[in-house]
Formats: sequence, C-alpha cells, structure tokens
Amino acid sequence: MNSPSVALVGLDCVFPGAPGPDAYWDLLMRGGDATGEQPGPRRFGPGYETPVRGGFIDDADVFDNDFFTVSPREAAAMDPQQRLLLQCAWRALEDSGRSPRSLAGGDTGVFVGMMGSEWGQLHLGDYGRVTPQLGAGSSAGMAANRISYHLDLKGPSLSVDTACSSSLVAVHLAVNSLLSGECGTALAGGVNLVLTPALGLVYAQMGLASPDGRCRPFSADANGIARSDGVGVVVLRRLEDALADGQRVYAVIRGTAVNQDGRSNGVTAPNRHSQREVVAAAYRRAGVTPDQVRFVEAHGTGTALGDVIECGALGEVHGVPRETPCAIGSVKGNLGHTEGASGIAGLIKVALALHHRIVPASRYADRENPQLRLAERGLALLKAPVRLPAGEVVAGVSSFGMGGTNAHAVLAAAPRTARTGRRRAAAAPAGVFTLSADTPEALRRNLAAQAEAVAARPRGDAAALCWTSNRVKTGLPYRAAFTATDTVELAAALRAAAEDGRLAAGIADRAWRPPVIGFLFTGQGVQEPGMTAALYRQSALYRRRLDEADAALAPHLGGSVRDLILGGDPALHRTRWAQPALFAVGHALAATLSGLGAGPHVVLGHSVGEFAAAVSAGVLTLEEAARLVAERARLMDALPEGGGMLSVRAGREAVEEFLDAGRGVSLAAVNGLRSTVLSGGVAELERVAGVLRGRGTHCRAVGVSHAFHSPLMAPVLEPLAAAAAGITPAAPRIPVASTRYGRLLADEPMDGAYWAEQAAGPVLFADALADLVARTAPTALVEIGPAPQLVQLAGRSGLADGIRLLHPSPGREATARDLAETVAALYRSGLEPRWDELYEPAWRTTERLPPYAFSTEHRFWHAAAARAQAPSGPVPAPAPVAGPAGAAGGPVPAAAERGAGEGSADPVLAAVVGAVVEVGDYAPERVDRNSRFYEDLGFDSVMIMQLKDRIETTLPQAGGIAVQQLLPALRSVGTLADFVGEWISVGVRP
Repeated sequence: MNSPSVALVGLDCVFPGAPGPDAYWDLLMRGGDATGEQPGPRRFGPGYETPVRGGFIDDADVFDNDFFTVSPREAAAMDPQQRLLLQCAWRALEDSGRSPRSLAGGDTGVFVGMMGSEWGQLHLGDYGRVTPQLGAGSSAGMAANRISYHLDLKGPSLSVDTACSSSLVAVHLAVNSLLSGECGTALAGGVNLVLTPALGLVYAQMGLASPDGRCRPFSADANGIARSDGVGVVVLRRLEDALADGQRVYAVIRGTAVNQDGRSNGVTAPNRHSQREVVAAAYRRAGVTPDQVRFVEAHGTGTALGDVIECGALGEVHGVPRETPCAIGSVKGNLGHTEGASGIAGLIKVALALHHRIVPASRYADRENPQLRLAERGLALLKAPVRLPAGEVVAGVSSFGMGGTNAHAVLAAAPRTARTGRRRAAAAPAGVFTLSADTPEALRRNLAAQAEAVAARPRGDAAALCWTSNRVKTGLPYRAAFTATDTVELAAALRAAAEDGRLAAGIADRAWRPPVIGFLFTGQGVQEPGMTAALYRQSALYRRRLDEADAALAPHLGGSVRDLILGGDPALHRTRWAQPALFAVGHALAATLSGLGAGPHVVLGHSVGEFAAAVSAGVLTLEEAARLVAERARLMDALPEGGGMLSVRAGREAVEEFLDAGRGVSLAAVNGLRSTVLSGGVAELERVAGVLRGRGTHCRAVGVSHAFHSPLMAPVLEPLAAAAAGITPAAPRIPVASTRYGRLLADEPMDGAYWAEQAAGPVLFADALADLVARTAPTALVEIGPAPQLVQLAGRSGLADGIRLLHPSPGREATARDLAETVAALYRSGLEPRWDELYEPAWRTTERLPPYAFSTEHRFWHAAAARAQAPSGPVPAPAPVAGPAGAAGGPVPAAAERGAGEGSADPVLAAVVGAVVEVGDYAPERVDRNSRFYEDLGFDSVMIMQLKDRIETTLPQAGGIAVQQLLPALRSVGTLADFVGEWISVGVRP
C-alpha cells in the first residue's frame, strides 16, 4: 500500500438484538430484524402515550459504576450514552489485544460522534434539581472526555455532532490525527439512545418517519426512518505500528473524506453532487478507482428522496466499466436508524465483512425499488451473502448528516502477514493465563466467562491464549493466574477457580503494590546429574543464560560444565565440577527470572551460592565470578579427602560442646533455630553423631567430599585471595545479605579477603536471613538452585505471614512449567512480568478472548439515584452531630451511624462517614474508615467541595477549614476524620 493507512485493530458494539460484535455479525448474516416496541420504562412525555416501534438495546440503564470508580450519585446523573461508551471503549481496547491500563498516561486520542443529549433535555429543564454532576453528565462534549479521564488517556479528546454522520466524521478525525502523528492510538465511535419523542416528532412532521417503525433501504416498500439505539467503538493505529506490534487487523482504512452540501434546496435537504464528491475524494485519498470497490455500505435510510439521491450519487461514481456491479446495502434495514451511531454501525459491519471475507445480504433486497435504476448505474443490492475472493478487497462506507455534512471511508482487507515462526511439533509449552478484576466477585464472574469460552474451543494448545491474556487481562487489583498447556486443562482450571468457595466469600489475591523479591542462592550439596535438563530443553531464555554461564566458565575448567550437567555425568558430584555447575545453574535461573521482569530486590547466597548472588547484585561480572568459582573448585578439589560434614537437627547451643579445634570439629553453618551443620574429620564427626543420636537428636551425614567451612580449608585461602586480587568489586546495586557476616553488607567489599574468609568461616544463613527479612521486608523469597533447600529452611524460621516461598526449579525433573508457576505466583503478588520472554515468537499471536464481564447489578435510569430512598435533587444537609468535649450538636444521622461501623462511637468519624454517604449516595455499608476517597469512592474536586460543606453543616465547630488544609487529609475517610477531630479539639482557626 503506497499511501499511509490506518489499521482497525479492535472493536466493540451494542446494537438492538446484538449485545456484542459476535451477535452483531450473526444478526447481519441471518438478515435479522432487531426492531420492536419501545421498552415500557423508556416511555416518557407527549408522543409516548402509545407504543413506539424502533430499535432498542437491552439494559441501557445497567452500568458498572464501581469498576470505573464513579459514585452512585454521579452515575445516576450521567447520560446513559456516556456510561455505554465507557464500557464499550474498555471492551474495544481489550479486543485490540492490549490492556486498557497499559495505555494510561499515553497519547491515545478519543473521538466520539453523537447527536446531543436527550438525557439533558429530560433533566436540565428542572432548575431546582440541577447539580454539578448532572451538568457534566448531560454534556455531549463530556462523552469523549469521560473515556479519556477514566482511562487516563492524554491525546486529543473531543465529541462531534454532525447529526447522522457524527460517528463517521469522528473516525475521519481520528484517522487524520493518527496520520499527523498527533496520537499513536485512537478510539473512535458513536452512541445514540432514544429517550424522548422529540426527534421522532420532527421526522414525522418532515414526512421522514416510518409509520411501522422499520427502515427499508432501497426497497420498493421503503416508507421512512425508524429511530434506534446503538453504541460502537473501534480502536485505530497506524498500519505499520499495528503490524510491528503483532496486533490482529480487522481491516485497513485507506482513506476518508468529509464535505458539506453547502447551499442546497434546504439545510436539511440532501445534495447529490456533494455526496458524489465526498465519495470521489475518499477514493482519491485512498489511491483506488471506483472499479476496484467491491461493495459500499450506504447511508440508506429508507426514505424515498434520500435513497434516490444517494443511488444517483453512487451511480455517477461507480457507473464505469467493471466485471461485476458494486454491491450496496445498509444495516439500517436490520437495526433501524442509529442516528449519531449510524456511521460506526456501518464501519463495523464493513470491517467484519472484510475480516470474515463475506458480505451479508441486504435486508429487503428482494423488493428492490425500480426507481433507483441500480443496474444501469453499476450497482446491485445483495439478495444473498457473497463470499469475497482472496487478496485485497476494497469497500466503502457512507454516512450523511441531516445538516449536510457528508462522510465516506474507504476500507480494504487486512494485508497478509508473515508468520512469526514455525511451532515445533514437540509438546506445547506451558503458558500462564492471567485474569484481573476490580473485586473478588468480578474476578469470579470473569473466570466463569473465560472458562465457558475456552471450553467451547476445540482441544488445542493454550500458549497463544495465555500470551494474549498476559497482554489484555492484566492491570486490575484482584488477580488470578494459571499454568496450562492445552485448552482442556485451562478450562478446568478456570472453572475450578470460579467455583472456589473462598472466592465466593471475597477472598482473592490483591495486588496492593509490586512485590519485594529476595533471591536465595543454594550452596553445595544439592547438585544432581541432569539437573534443569528439561528446563534447558523447554525454555529458550534459560537455554541462553546457561550457555552464557558455560561460556564464561569453559576457559577456566577445560571443558563444558553445561554438557556435564545435561549429560547426567556422575562426575558432577566432584567438587571440581559441582561448584561451577551450581554457579552456572544459579546464574542462569536468576538471569532468567530477571529477564522475565522478576529480578531480585535483595540477594542472599549460601556458601558457593554467594558468587551467583554477587553477579546478580552487580558486585562481580559474570566473567569475574566464573574465574573465581572455577579456581575455588579446583583448589578445594585438590585437598586431601577425609573430611566431611554433619547436619544436626538442633540449635547451636546443642553442639557447642563439640566445637573443639583440637579435635578438628568446627561450626560450618547455622541454618536455623534447629538446623546446624558441623565440619571436620569423618571419624570425629561419626563420634559426635553417635553422642547426639543417643540424646535423641537427629543427625545425617552431608554428601560432600571435604570438610568445607572449616580450618581444613586453610591451604586454599591464600591462593584464593590471590586469584581475586586483580578484581575490584563494585558497590552492590541491591542489598546483599552476607552469610559471612550474618547480616546485610554495609560498606564491606566482597574482595579477595572476603572470599577467603567465606570459604573457611561458618555460613550464618539464619542470621543473614533474619536481617534480610527485618530490613527489606520481602513479600516473596525465591530459591535459586536445582533443589528445594533454602525455602524449606526459611519456612521453618518463623517468617511473618504473607511471605511467599517460591522455587522455579524444584528438583531434577523440573520443567518450564515450574518456572511459569513461579512467575504466575509473583504476578498474583503484584508483579508485572515481561511476559513475552516466557514464550517463543511462534506462540506470540493474538487470540480472541471474551471481553471483560462488567457487573449488571446496578441500574441508573431516570431516578437520580440507584436506591429508591436516595434523594434525587441537590444533596441535602444532614442534621448536626455532637462534637467532642461536649460541643453542641444534634443526634448522629442513622446513615452515618451505620456507615461508621465500629467507629460509630467516634462522633466525628460518624459525621464524616455520613457526609460521604450523602455526597456520593453510597450504601452506608460501603463506607468505612479505610475507604479511600479517590481510588475507592471516586471523589473529584466538585465532590470534595460538597463534602466540605456537608461536614461543616453537620459539625459547625469544624468551620473555617481551608481547602488547601483539607487536601492532605484526603487519603481515606479515617485520615479525614482524624484531621477534623484534631481541628475541633485543638480549636485551630486560620
């Protein structure tokens, strides 16, 4: 494609009889009629005494206000069009393969087309009931701004009203904004709700209204317009950006054009010449000729004059020599006229047709209006669906406004893209399927929805589904994550989680903040031939990191420790190979997790594990540590055999009597309150073991070749220090818990002297771990080694609740699934991993997932509040409440007392809670001391001012507080109550 193009990468819609894109496509393909009688609750005012027929969406009053942190009072004041757009925009962004939260703070633009606000007509005329919330909620201009505000999008944000062409004009503006570089992603859409009879009466008086409430575009039976509801949003990106990011492309917008009728037969009369010119201009911008256009989604209102003029204009453009006529149709035959949303309804229809490569039949095509002379004009109504050929296909969409603003867009089928790689025939990799929601109940609801959708798929690999979920279903506080290799396993896991009684009881993982991760690097004794071999085969990332460590070690070992590990060679138990092997595995595991975004905030190494910990902390380079480890292993391996080590299930005090330098028994390690290791000659250790066993103390010999961490290491200390003499250790990038000192390092260097003393002195693991926990407060401890040892010791050390103990390689048979489980657990704790690194490129393909399932619990219609007893007008002032120290006042309002819960004994807290309940119209049980004003209750500057007024009315002695003084206290209801209480008790005045 030579001209710059825009990709349509995501979409969502709700139309009559079609609550989502799949249902919309089904309605189109079966030629369904979604019109019907207006729902009873929506009949208000003159003209609605008798039933009105048109297209009406179900549940237009439903809104998940808690998800968007909108108070019930504000939600009740918002035009339902704004509420529908918010949810539709979220779903469209998910459909584009991106988490809406990932766009926060970026330059995404929002362009919305709508024909004013009938909601405002219904509510703003009663001046006594006008509130700031109703003013903002009734503004058409706020429709786009709401989306930008709630999703924190910083690009252009505007609503446009050109009558019936509004939403296609919005698309035109979005396309131009993208191509000019003004924004990188754009949301474009439209919305319409029929709330009053006014416009219907206008149509009737103009002779445009259909008597039977149906639009019959281009039919001999066409008799006018039927009004309809609808909302649709598309996500647009520059084509090159969408392809580079691997997004699915429904269709490509090749060009758009907008013009005006100018001075025609009347301001509301269509102009054939202008309609022709806007189509021709769009084709020129798209670089296409009329004979290339296979079909056009026409404006097609089903009015006698409108259809004749539009077909005449289209015929002037398309009446050229061509193999087959240009097909035309109009979705208004299925839906009715969605007015401000009609352009987006047509655009989505064309995008879906190009995506599925089939054009639906045009409803009422069986009774074609002969006055339109379609055949001689190179046009044809589709009487049956037509399958599109392979290759590029071009189509058009028209939308014309009552005031003469015309729009046309040219779309083409998505380009074929090269596959990212061949999927190997071996077993599919284990992926992590992620899901997040705003409440435990929402998490349960969405788990059930995903389980149903996954179960409906044919059995197959789950990796691509998992990768898609990582990009789309993250960013909300309550989280779930599951490892799975195929769809059957995944569906079962999702279903089981949805049915878990703990989730139903409101117990779920909540990510308050990112986790603090500590890495514990295992020491000698856990090595095993073949360790991590399966992980090496299955994880490209781990493979690269182990190869990297092997390359650093090979010059100093004279061979490949990697090959020794993977080959299952028993020589791995020799110290010469065991220590380098553990170092290589430790480095590879740590670097793999760091590559996944799960790097450490603090490290601790047990004995030889300190070398990999030093690399992870940036103290040593990989090459420096590899040289030292190889030299350490060579020196120790050359020592005379005969030494050993004894693990004792008792504390240090139980073995103190045996620590005799003359007898050659030394303290080698203190691993816990009841875990000590002795080192020395084998014969003497056997004698000590006999005594301890006689006392009922469990002992076992450690499978090592030498008496490590004892004076028997003396011959290696000087040459080891000399080997490190040429190395200048760097300052740690992160804290290092030293098992040499039993605490976090201060400014002590990890130089040659350190490594020499570390080899002979005891490993103070328990002390180092205790200091690490006390001073860095980790929320997860991850063992970095080939077998579980240190996490078991940590688990017996009396850690505080809430610290997760994880191990990505828990044994010889550990696989990439164990690695994935570790990442999943850290995600549930609040980590945002670099998910791409978990999957090979061939599995990084976007799959369709069901959109977020919003709550349908809350309904907001013409009542100004969700609950019947809530006031509908301005917020009333609650009765005064008694202040502290005998201050004068009246009784505590019942709502405040219920909301304060345990704090109801505190009259100030009760008054603040009552004021919050009144201002936001929250249920009293929703508000307590811990409720946060912005994150939980959705307060804004207007509501803060209202809250200040309510508090001062209820507590007159709190008068005089300036807004600037109040703002720092607005972290939560409790902090505000504390501030107000202090203000009153101290008697502070400005």
